[in-house]
Amino acid sequence: MSTILEKLKRLNIKLPEPKEPVGSYVAYRIVGNLLYISGQISIDNEGVLIKGKVGEDLNIDEGYNAAKRCGLSLISHAQKACNGDLSKIKSCLKLTGYVNSTNNFIDQPKVINGASDIISKIFDQSDGHARAAISTNSLPLGVAVEVDAIFELN
Repeated sequence: MSTILEKLKRLNIKLPEPKEPVGSYVAYRIVGNLLYISGQISIDNEGVLIKGKVGEDLNIDEGYNAAKRCGLSLISHAQKACNGDLSKIKSCLKLTGYVNSTNNFIDQPKVINGASDIISKIFDQSDGHARAAISTNSLPLGVAVEVDAIFELN
């Protein structure tokens, strides 16, 4: 068992099943030693969409948790892309997070920290990753958060 799978077990984290794309795109693509993972939307551990606007329907902590769920979905797709072997992931290079938020909400970075923190924790990545945290007035299916990623492979 890889050290990452052991860590997930120790932290009592169960990765969600990777969802198949619902549009004209692929869930992930490997180019050279880079793994690109399409945007993952906020879905709770029961498979229910986490919907709403942060700053109106959800507070920062709820948004953070929605982004964390996106991060877990990204890891789930990374695991699938690597044929189950997460040790093939060298590091997360970049996250782009989209927050469905009100016009006056300004804490998108605090929300997207949910995805950044869980990925950094699982992959022991102390050197961090590049990131964007973007506000939007709507996301697919009315979800609160969507995050995509680029990982470097060994």
